[in-house]
Amino acid sequence: MPRAKLRTPELRDHVLSVAVELLARDGVAAFTARRIATEADTSTPAIYELFGDKSGLVREVFFEGFRLLRRQLDTVHESEDPRVELVDLLRRYRGFMHENPVLSQVMFSRPFTDFEPGPSELQASSSVRIFILERVSRCIDAGVLRGDATDIAHVLVALVQGLAGAENAGRLGTSAESVDRRWALAVVAAIEGLSR
Repeated sequence: MPRAKLRTPELRDHVLSVAVELLARDGVAAFTARRIATEADTSTPAIYELFGDKSGLVREVFFEGFRLLRRQLDTVHESEDPRVELVDLLRRYRGFMHENPVLSQVMFSRPFTDFEPGPSELQASSSVRIFILERVSRCIDAGVLRGDATDIAHVLVALVQGLAGAENAGRLGTSAESVDRRWALAVVAAIEGLSR
């Protein structure tokens, strides 16, 4: 019996969820329209109808990554101490990248040669960027940090992404204790350095 051709928003959401799960579980090499269709219990033509092509599906995974990252950052607890809040934000950013290493590659490293982010894709990170910028601005207003908020936000994001990439590749230490110690060292050094 052929599968029903129902190209619904629910099917689209289901396929996207399956694509993200497949990417996390089996990596970039397994990310094919046929494999995703099989895992989502739909057809390859349905994938193309819903997303246009593989690049369109990768684009949606890219957007989904930033939606998931923003949800993770939204769990940052508000604090009377903006420094504590900023450290919590950096910790949760690290957690997202550690829990989603392949998705993070799609978002930040471009492992798919047939996907090059354009202006709309680059705007996908704006809610994350604004969220981080607001926390940095609070720290500047409280005298915890000194300097341009945009510059500081870029430095802190680069620090987190670099350390998380090293951690995910096993280059930051051989034990959880050594990795955590190096993270704490880097975060404290950055915040103290940016407070002068």
